[in-house]
Amino acid sequence: MGGGAAPRYAPEDPTLPKPWRGLVDGSTGYLYYWNPETNVTQYERPSRSSCPLLPRLCSPRPLPPSPKSASLVPSSATLHHHPDRDHDRHRHSSTPDPAGGGSRGGSASADNHGHGAKDSRDAKPASSAEAYRRQHEIIVTGDNVPAPFTTFESTNFSSEILKEVHHAGFSSPTPIQAQAWPIVLQSRDIVAIAKTGSGKTLGYLIPGFIHLKRLRNNSKVGPTVLVLAPTRELATQIQEEAVKFGRSSRISCTCLYGGAPKGPQLRDLDRGVDVVVATPGRLNDILEMRRISLRQVSYLVLDEADRMLDMGFEPQIRKIVKEVPHRRQTLMFTATWPKEVRKIAADLLVHPVQVNIGSIDELVANNAITQYVEVITPAEKLRRLEQILRSQDPGSKILVFCSTKRMKIPHFSRNGCCCTRLDIKDIRVVINYDFPTGVEDYVHRIGRTGRQVQLVCLTHFSVRMIPNTRQIS
Repeated sequence: MGGGAAPRYAPEDPTLPKPWRGLVDGSTGYLYYWNPETNVTQYERPSRSSCPLLPRLCSPRPLPPSPKSASLVPSSATLHHHPDRDHDRHRHSSTPDPAGGGSRGGSASADNHGHGAKDSRDAKPASSAEAYRRQHEIIVTGDNVPAPFTTFESTNFSSEILKEVHHAGFSSPTPIQAQAWPIVLQSRDIVAIAKTGSGKTLGYLIPGFIHLKRLRNNSKVGPTVLVLAPTRELATQIQEEAVKFGRSSRISCTCLYGGAPKGPQLRDLDRGVDVVVATPGRLNDILEMRRISLRQVSYLVLDEADRMLDMGFEPQIRKIVKEVPHRRQTLMFTATWPKEVRKIAADLLVHPVQVNIGSIDELVANNAITQYVEVITPAEKLRRLEQILRSQDPGSKILVFCSTKRMKIPHFSRNGCCCTRLDIKDIRVVINYDFPTGVEDYVHRIGRTGRQVQLVCLTHFSVRMIPNTRQIS
């Protein structure tokens, strides 16, 4: 990403715990916080318990930049049309070849007429939209792509939604939100290729809430919004966000996932919910029990689509989609863009707009995470782990990954299967006690989502593990 204006100190805030300082990003105007003793930067306001994470490993630097998105590369895939859904939804635009039609700093078409062109929210001058896309390295592919919403005020969201957004401390939309919202609010399909931690969850939830309020469906008949996610961990986090940001709008949500009793989940469905967040396996089980109807779903989201396919969920996804009406809006969010994802996108989406934010040809860790590697002998690992754990504040949340269940240290994850998706609230330190077997597990372990808070990842490995480290480095 190209350099911008240098950060500057925010006005002195006597309520900030020492030694934290407020900084303002010179390019975006975002407020973030810096601990000069550890060089930790984060968007989340530090509490009085915030203190150095790994002081022995950190060295201070003057005025560090704010956490930013990774650099981007353009797409090389073309999405195709789906004839029967074309007829149902009266779509008349065509999807351009991204190799020739993709635009850095603009849409594939020269003008901005067509879908929603008369909407006052899209009245931003083209030059301003292009400048924003260039600044944030957003690449859009599709016809008549609307200008991004660069401020919350330009979204025309309801006062209830804006209240929740401001209460959460967000000062402006993230790049994926800014570009996805105007597209989705035009009822268009979208493929968003962005790393997690980029704000994508609200990128589809808030337009989903607006969709719900517009339709005013009877939730007793079934959900209107369906979100599919690969793991229980991700599904429950999406539900938490839906409850948090949908509270003022009185939107109901439930989460369906395996490894838990069906009873409470079925009772939620019987009471009626607006939003269902589900893993494909559990949703298929409940569909087979005929305890849920998807005939009212008109807003379908596939989150972490690449991961769902990696985990073998494609048959379940296709079975679920057969239960959803053709006349729907479909949103796909993915961190990578392999051929398997391109194929299912071509089958399920109609003339989607493609938005690229972040690297799409390879899985990369969120650059808001500070990573450390220590080369030590196996005999030293346990002692070093104990040193790190003792150095943390009481009550600090730490996640440790290891390959055995015989560890004697309590209060951390011991199952490597959990690495499918890490985005646990308030986790500040992640330790790879045993080295992962490949780059994908490593990235998912350390957390592709920094959630606007800087994490520290400490990885232990020995000389015999060097073959696995080459692809990760």
